[in-house]
Amino acid sequence: MTDITPSATVQARLRVEGLGVVLGRSSIPVVQDVSFSVGAAQVMGLVGESGSGKSTVALSLLNYARRGLKITEGAVFVDRTNVLELEGTALRKARGTLVSYVPQDPTSGLNPALTLGYQLGEALRIHDEGKAGEPLDERVAALLDEVRLPATRELLNSYPHQVSGGQAQRLAIAMAFACRPRLVILDEPTTGLDVTTQRHILETIRHLATSHDVSAVYVSHDLPVVAEIADSVAVMYAGRIVERAPAQAIFSAPRHQYTAGLLKAAPTPERAGALVGIPGRPPRPGQWPTGCAFADRCAAATSICRESIPALETAEPGHDHRCYHPVQPEPAAQKLPSLDAVALPPSSARKGALEVDGLSAWYGSKPTLHDVRFTVEAGSCLGVVGESGSGKTTLARCLAGLHSAWEGPVTFDGQLLDPQVRRRRAEERRRIQYIFQNPHASLNPRLSVGENVEEPLRFFERLSYSDRRKKVLETLEVVALGGDLADRMPEQLSGGERQRVAVARALIVDPELLICDEITSALDVSVQALVIEQLRELQYQRGLSMVFITHNVAVVRSIAQDIMVLEQGRIVETGSVEQVLTEPQDAYTKQLMHDLPRFADAVVAK
Repeated sequence: MTDITPSATVQARLRVEGLGVVLGRSSIPVVQDVSFSVGAAQVMGLVGESGSGKSTVALSLLNYARRGLKITEGAVFVDRTNVLELEGTALRKARGTLVSYVPQDPTSGLNPALTLGYQLGEALRIHDEGKAGEPLDERVAALLDEVRLPATRELLNSYPHQVSGGQAQRLAIAMAFACRPRLVILDEPTTGLDVTTQRHILETIRHLATSHDVSAVYVSHDLPVVAEIADSVAVMYAGRIVERAPAQAIFSAPRHQYTAGLLKAAPTPERAGALVGIPGRPPRPGQWPTGCAFADRCAAATSICRESIPALETAEPGHDHRCYHPVQPEPAAQKLPSLDAVALPPSSARKGALEVDGLSAWYGSKPTLHDVRFTVEAGSCLGVVGESGSGKTTLARCLAGLHSAWEGPVTFDGQLLDPQVRRRRAEERRRIQYIFQNPHASLNPRLSVGENVEEPLRFFERLSYSDRRKKVLETLEVVALGGDLADRMPEQLSGGERQRVAVARALIVDPELLICDEITSALDVSVQALVIEQLRELQYQRGLSMVFITHNVAVVRSIAQDIMVLEQGRIVETGSVEQVLTEPQDAYTKQLMHDLPRFADAVVAK
């Protein structure tokens, strides 16, 4: 077990010592020898790729393990209480008053059958805090005020499905802080939120942690977000912590090769850059190699890396790493290869062009898009950005024929598109493919990964089973998934892996227009870089046109030639990516750029 410095031990609000988690029946380790500490009113970022074990560690801090897992060793001290020794009534009381949890999807933490006001009051009633004399309504109103929500009767009487994602996330945070716990675990709480809502959520978390002296562990794959909110960072890979240090040290001078690779894979809004993904995939539990688990993906690996596991060593005071060949200190986060612009494919490779000339759409009697006009040149990519509710997804569904309540001529390759997908020709449907934001809902849970990817081939191409299988395996490799995953079920994959399966399913029929609806929001930065670079390569080689919808403006800079900003269903600014992002003219665009999290935020004293 790795020691924690004495000073950290004395001042720490949270101390994790030698935490170990295994697969219940086989005792295969999932998390090993994890130790770290978090000071009072401090936020620690816990980062790593999907499958690294970060969410398993986060849940272990509540003395909770997912089905099939078992916590076997270690200690989790919150103040002087070892949470892993609690059980029964004592554990239930501790989950709320001592340590609380905010899930990635707020709808999974809110009861759909109960009003929001009742659920907030319930959190207070269960963990009374000795304030029974205070009116419950006043305490609920105070909670809502802290997360910047109005304590109106309309909101309190609403159900979870009747509020936006940002509002639901604020309510989940309010419930977590309701009983003034000593520690709050936040598991990817801003994934899928637009940058403005995300900034408000981050500011709320930081304010509550500081004002109520609450420590926090913030789990995320979004490195710029962690840079903005965290005081310290621990990086996980294959169930172990491979680097831990103050946030400024991690983002300005990483020492582990894996950490440096993650930073190089992250896009930056300041300039265009060729994203450098990390090749290969993390090993799964039970398949960890003898030596360093990152050796097979590391360009600096030598024989010693494959023979034994590196110890956690101290590079500078407070900066520990587990690497035989540490990176020499340099501003790695700024070392992205720069590009003047994302190049268009040669004219000989281009096919088709999309023209939208005054599209207006509505849901029932409510208008959602107003006179939208734009052109996507053959072989180019248009980035569409804006807050939640701006009409981005409605626009995408109209183009794909999934939403038919719209009017206005839309042509692709000179042919008018029918609003209803069923009335479009099969060839039109093949040429225009849609990738959904949520792979949980878009993949058939009863089909294997390979069958999900193969399904479009059955509709659009007449191939033998062996030819279909070959193409499935090739396409899985294109999106950085091995062919060995083809026979697995979607539920056996991580969220990021499922999203790559959805990308593969769209690419397998060789589309000419790809509509991407927030497809990178659930991806690790390393996988995001690989997917973005693969799409860029396909764009160049095949002349693939794209409409790329995202709330991550930095990603747009790495893949799109043009950008369109939507606000409340109207275009407020459009132009080349370089022009709009460098010198935005509209106040709304300027606000979006201001709200973007950046690595530079880690340098500012928290």
